[in-house]
Amino acid sequence: MTVFGMVSAVAGFIKVRYLIDKAMIDNMVFRAHYRITSAILFLSCIIITANNLIGDPIQCINDRGVPGHVINTYCWITYTFTLPHEQGKRIGTDVSHPGLGNDNQDKTYHSYYQWVPFVLFFQGCLFYIPHWIWKNWEQGKVRMITEGLRGLLISSKEEREHRQSRLVQYLIETMHLHNTYAFGYFLCEALNFINVLVNIFMTDKFLGGSFLSYGTDVISFSNRNQENRTDPMISVFPRVTKCTFHKFGPSGSIQKHDALCILALNILNEKIYIFIWFWFIMLAVLSGLAMVYSAAVILLPSTRETILKRRFRFGAPNAVDTIIRKTQVGDFLLLHLLGQNMNLLVFGEILEEFVRRLNFGSNSNLPSAPSTLEMSPIYPEIEKYGKETET
Repeated sequence: MTVFGMVSAVAGFIKVRYLIDKAMIDNMVFRAHYRITSAILFLSCIIITANNLIGDPIQCINDRGVPGHVINTYCWITYTFTLPHEQGKRIGTDVSHPGLGNDNQDKTYHSYYQWVPFVLFFQGCLFYIPHWIWKNWEQGKVRMITEGLRGLLISSKEEREHRQSRLVQYLIETMHLHNTYAFGYFLCEALNFINVLVNIFMTDKFLGGSFLSYGTDVISFSNRNQENRTDPMISVFPRVTKCTFHKFGPSGSIQKHDALCILALNILNEKIYIFIWFWFIMLAVLSGLAMVYSAAVILLPSTRETILKRRFRFGAPNAVDTIIRKTQVGDFLLLHLLGQNMNLLVFGEILEEFVRRLNFGSNSNLPSAPSTLEMSPIYPEIEKYGKETET
């Protein structure tokens, strides 16, 4: 039940949120970092620490010269080892288990298994940090200025036009003041890309240089003949290892006790890390493409034109040209985020009014634009509902 409760808490990262409840302030790739990836890593941490799934994480057998609980504790808190030269040999004829044999050769030491839950938890936190930075930088601007306009189409035409007019007035009076806002967004997007690369190389270092080629080795292994293949997961996450314990005998001489240790936990580790390898590679590619997309938005006005026409179906040529010429990157990013949070029809009407005021000026009878802190209270019923849901 405890494990179920912890898993339920992690599920909050990927729960469905409706626009009417909470505004979207980023894109799908950005959300894949702090929602899906953090949830995967936290869930993996919970699974690894749930001993009831596999029993004791380590069980060692020796010549009975050392009590079982002593040798288990010792080998867990120190290290175990395998012999790389004994990998790939036939089990039952050449070796008893993969990587085991005569100790008089090079050894590969394994001590990572105590730290796997802590590393997974730390990585989950790392993937959430860019979102935390952006959320504090953004300060709820999109949520406040789209209050009452998000999600479904508003039934009352007069009410919709009033809210749209206030929003357009805000956009007009804050023109060219959103570049710092945009800088924060693109900075956090770059942090996402850097973060996934750092995590890939950090995991490779943690696993002794085996992670970078781990996925490709597993794919190559699955394509080989059954008789001529060695599972690379066993060499990275061995199921049976050796451990050496020294103690003083009755006469005061030092006695050496060899033990064979079964690492049942590695059955879970190997599956978790092969999934993480494929997920990290895919996330790195998507994050790189997202950065190319953002660079195109910043540098190429034609990209912004395509977004307005294809993404938001705003096709009036003169109107699109006006927006591209008279707005800066920060203004366009804010428009892009507004479009993500609104019905296309509502957003199209806002863009039309925005273009009209850019061309002909604002109506002098309209009230001045409120600040972002004043946008939310003009819809008292919705603001009250929002506070109740947040509590």
